[in-house]
Amino acid sequence: MESRPQTLSTVVTPETTILGYSVAGEETVILCPELDVVFDIGRCPREALAPDHLLLSHSHADHSAGLLYYFAQRDFQGIGGGTCVLPANLVERAEELVHAWGRFEGHLPPYHFVGIRDGEDYEIRRGLIARAFKVRHNRGAVGYSVIDVRQKLKDEYLGLGQDDIIALKKDDVEITRRVEIPLVAYLGDTAAMNFSDLPHVRDAKTLLIECTFVDEEHTIRAKAGKHIYIEQLPEILEGMNNERVLITHITKRSNLGFARRRLKKLLAPELYERVSFLMSRQYMPPKSADNE
Repeated sequence: MESRPQTLSTVVTPETTILGYSVAGEETVILCPELDVVFDIGRCPREALAPDHLLLSHSHADHSAGLLYYFAQRDFQGIGGGTCVLPANLVERAEELVHAWGRFEGHLPPYHFVGIRDGEDYEIRRGLIARAFKVRHNRGAVGYSVIDVRQKLKDEYLGLGQDDIIALKKDDVEITRRVEIPLVAYLGDTAAMNFSDLPHVRDAKTLLIECTFVDEEHTIRAKAGKHIYIEQLPEILEGMNNERVLITHITKRSNLGFARRRLKKLLAPELYERVSFLMSRQYMPPKSADNE
């Protein structure tokens, strides 16, 4: 697979634009501008500076090396400090890292870290949250679902007029129910898991799923590194309701054309139509291409 650093693929969905670059061991950074989030920050291309919320899945350098640059450049350009949400076990180490860089550079940029654990929510803005969930990779690693949260009138009150609704509110009657609409789920790096058990992942409109290894001789590498191997995808995707599935984190050792042909043999036709590769030619600018 031939790929070009800092050239972002663009996937337009009804919920958000997804801009990203993801090659195993090199860099993963995925932006959702309308949701004001960036998932991971491999080397922090300039586009990644705009979102105010960085959702960091784990500590490996190809996902986190741009962390310092994110804060420093936002400060330099007058954008503001930004917030990095990250696994709770990494907060102290991240603080040490930023302060060490501040001593090295002679200036400590403003920063904000929020530790998060499996099942916890972080409010991005009113009505929009990020929910962390445990994945199988290194210690503390998490994935994130970005969820639209709405309050809807309970069924028993749907036919009431405005005066009746106002009267119920005055009597402190709970007339609404919470409705969650998962928009994007990002797995980060992970070994195979039963993600269909998590409604906010299973029902996300877009699923960003890693599949690092494709070639038959890479099964041992996948297991050792706690990554997904392509033959595991049919089982992982069984029971998932995602409208679109974007595969990330393919290693440069594999050819995307070969990966696509293998995937077509493995998946049922109706599922295959919903699956594509983030680094595919169809999502990249004309000058960039995979080597199919």
